[in-house]
Amino acid sequence: MFRGASAISLDAKGRMAIPVKQRQRLLDECNGQLVLTMYKDPCLMLYPLPAWEIVEKRLSDLSPLDNQAQSIRRLMMGHATDVEMDSHGRLLLPPLLRELAHLEKDSVLVGQGVRFDIWNARTWTEQRQVWQDEAAQVDKAQLSAELLALKF
Repeated sequence: MFRGASAISLDAKGRMAIPVKQRQRLLDECNGQLVLTMYKDPCLMLYPLPAWEIVEKRLSDLSPLDNQAQSIRRLMMGHATDVEMDSHGRLLLPPLLRELAHLEKDSVLVGQGVRFDIWNARTWTEQRQVWQDEAAQVDKAQLSAELLALKF
């Protein structure tokens, strides 16, 4: 599982270096073959190829008659881009995806279990504060059974 947040920098060519602590795991798990895509948040999602193939299959199986499923499929599959770690552990992020996520030099790589999110550092900080504020206001009665079962 990928976890934790790491400050990263994009160079002038749009390359980012995978933090050393994650590189070997990605090489072992997918030989550096990854898929970069987007969804509704202003960030990118980075999947090891085997994990993406599971998501892609699930997206493909969604009904074409379900408008919400169609929208999600169009965003995620329509923007899915194969990327490969180079010998220095770097990935080249395509210009369109960098633009969609408002990525600049200062960015953040956030572990999300089977994938990473890549955020603009300023957006990440602002959004994290929103989530913290929302969490402070949550009434336990409003939590789903799944969240209540976590007992955190």
